[in-house]
Amino acid sequence: MSKPDTVRFRFNQAILVAAVIAFFGALPLANARTYLLPVLLVPLAVAVWAWRAGTDADARELRVRALAGQRRIDWDQVLELATDERGRAVARLDDGQQLTLPAVRGEDLPRLISVTGQTLPDDAAESPGQ
Repeated sequence: MSKPDTVRFRFNQAILVAAVIAFFGALPLANARTYLLPVLLVPLAVAVWAWRAGTDADARELRVRALAGQRRIDWDQVLELATDERGRAVARLDDGQQLTLPAVRGEDLPRLISVTGQTLPDDAAESPGQ
């Protein structure tokens, strides 16, 4: 269970529902021939990814979770939080890497920054269209 001061970003859970439906839809195919049993692994992997993948942030660190692992990044290593051309949030690190934050959109950046205890200037919090 997450702590109250931890912000969690996850993908839409409709992906998980679609993976479960795909799993049951693939059962007749997998039962037809034994060599088709690995077909069931695809929706199973998508379901685990949808349940697990995302970004967690607290005052100490940023944790990026994937299908089979996670990466912890101290806030001291993050030089900049920005958005890419597709509107996804990215973290530019002090070692030159650019890390896309799973399930975090550009409009989620103020909430991500607020968990660190820092505040944004008033003009940065407004959207460019206003």
